[in-house]
Amino acid sequence: MKRIFLVTGYWLLVTVVFSGCFGGLKRLRVVDFTDSRVTDLTLTKKVIGKRDYVFFSTTKTGVFLEGNIQGTVTDYKDNPIEGVTVRAAADSARSKGEFGGEEIAGIEESAKSFVELLFTPGITDSQGLFKIHFSLPVVDDEVDVKGKLVYNPGWEQQKVNIGKAYEPQMKESPFRLYYSLDTGFLAFAEGIRKVIVQPIGEGKGRLDVLPGSKAPESTAPAKSAPAVGQEEEDLFKAFNLE
Repeated sequence: MKRIFLVTGYWLLVTVVFSGCFGGLKRLRVVDFTDSRVTDLTLTKKVIGKRDYVFFSTTKTGVFLEGNIQGTVTDYKDNPIEGVTVRAAADSARSKGEFGGEEIAGIEESAKSFVELLFTPGITDSQGLFKIHFSLPVVDDEVDVKGKLVYNPGWEQQKVNIGKAYEPQMKESPFRLYYSLDTGFLAFAEGIRKVIVQPIGEGKGRLDVLPGSKAPESTAPAKSAPAVGQEEEDLFKAFNLE
C-alpha cells in the first residue's frame, strides 16, 4: 500500500508541476466594437512544436483565437444572394514577442507549418449571410491582423463556364482585426467602401438634370463650313501668287 501511495503521489506531483509550467487559458473577455461583424470567439491551444530533453520530449503549445467574420451579400434591390464566396487573406500580423512561452523566430522549422494565419472561405446562405472562420495566434496577449476581403473572386470564370455570374460591385476591401486578451477589446475595421447612388425624383432650377443621370453633352461650338472657293483661295495665297 505504501508503494502504491508513493507512486500515486509522485505522478500527482509531476502533474501539478507540468500544469503550473504550461498554465491554463485566460478567461475570454469580449468588449465588442465590431457591430457583430466578429462572432463566436473562443480560445484554444494548439501544438506549435516540441522540445527535446535527454530522456524524453514534450510538445509546445500556443494560444489561438478562433471565431467568425460575418457579413451579408445582396443585389441592388437588397435581395439576399445565395452561393457567393467571400475569402479573407492576411497581409501582415504581429510576429515579435512571446508565443506559447517561446519566441516565434525560435520555433523549430518542423513546427512552423502549425503557426499560420488560417481563414476558411465563407459561402452565403439563403439569407445572404456568410461566415469566414479564422484561427489566429495570440502574440503578447494580442491579435493584430491586416488583410483584405475578396468578394466572389471567381465570378469571371463562372461567367465563362456557365454563361452567368454575380459580379460584385466591390471586388475587395482591406480590413484589420484586433483583439486584446487582457482588456477584451475587440475591433474590426473594413476599408473605404464604394457607394453608388441613383438619381430619382423631379426638380427645377439647378437640379433639373442630376449628375450621373446621363452623359454630358458637348458644348463646343460647331465650326462653320468654309465658303465656296475659300479653300482654293487660301491654298494659292500660301505661294504668294497674284
